[in-house]
Amino acid sequence: MPLTNQLSLFLDVVQQGSFTKAAALHDMDNSSLSKQIKKLESSLGVQLLNRSTRSFSLTPAGENILEQTHILIDTLEQIQSIADSYQSEAKGMLRITSSIFFGQQYLQPVISRFMKKYPNVKITHSLDDKKTDIISDHFDLAFRIGKLTESNLIAKKIANTRFALVASKEFIKQHGRPVTPQELITLPAVIYSNGDVSLDQFRLSEVPHGQQLKNYKMKGNYKVSDVRSLIDAVKDGLGYTLIDLFNLERPIDQLQLEPLLTDYVLSTMDTGIYAVYPHRKQTLLVTEFIKTVQEYIGTPPFWEKHIPDYKNLYK
Repeated sequence: MPLTNQLSLFLDVVQQGSFTKAAALHDMDNSSLSKQIKKLESSLGVQLLNRSTRSFSLTPAGENILEQTHILIDTLEQIQSIADSYQSEAKGMLRITSSIFFGQQYLQPVISRFMKKYPNVKITHSLDDKKTDIISDHFDLAFRIGKLTESNLIAKKIANTRFALVASKEFIKQHGRPVTPQELITLPAVIYSNGDVSLDQFRLSEVPHGQQLKNYKMKGNYKVSDVRSLIDAVKDGLGYTLIDLFNLERPIDQLQLEPLLTDYVLSTMDTGIYAVYPHRKQTLLVTEFIKTVQEYIGTPPFWEKHIPDYKNLYK
């Protein structure tokens, strides 16, 4: 194995903090990876890692060589990115990560279209509601929903997030239609909760079409981390919910749901849907895929039509 490949494996072992995780990135078994690291140490003539039964640590030589390995790998990737930018057609490997629902509902149709258009492209798509480190996990592109916090990534907003308060016809029949936020928050809610994201409050004007917004806390006995299960629970009348419109798979009338308090101003919470990628991954393949996603969802995104006349609601 070439020295650069062995150094790349060494970098992955340190970044992943585990031989097992690093081996999985390369479809290797632990023993094969360990042999390559030992061969690297032998060819360099220095020990890079202090190993114990369950862990390892960097030697002083390992720390210095790791620093230079970062520079080397970054340089090689930048060279490849420059070469890719001069290609007339997208090709190569694209590694994408996204949340499960967004990936299934919106990215899979795009991937199918994209791979038919560019048959020389290979795509790996990881669907996970847990936030990944796209640099250490070697992703070229991630789709994130919410507020961005990572300053070391390039972000392109592909859609604004828009919200609605919805309930089933059965729920409204049972509890009555609330006409104020104060009435609404006395009713049971179904709450989306997944890791560090919990939609258990909303920001709404205190009076219809008002300018002063206030936070309201939702109360409910059912919290769920899956969007489709959340919608099913609301359809079954377990409670109302706050939902981002992209989570509506079909028009709201087909789901037997109705929007609530639409004459009040509902905050978008300064969130959005973003395509994010490391600066060095600004390749033709990445930009073409983002463009295809944008074309598919539209501007404004087609899911806003799932609530009739939404553009005039919550204002």
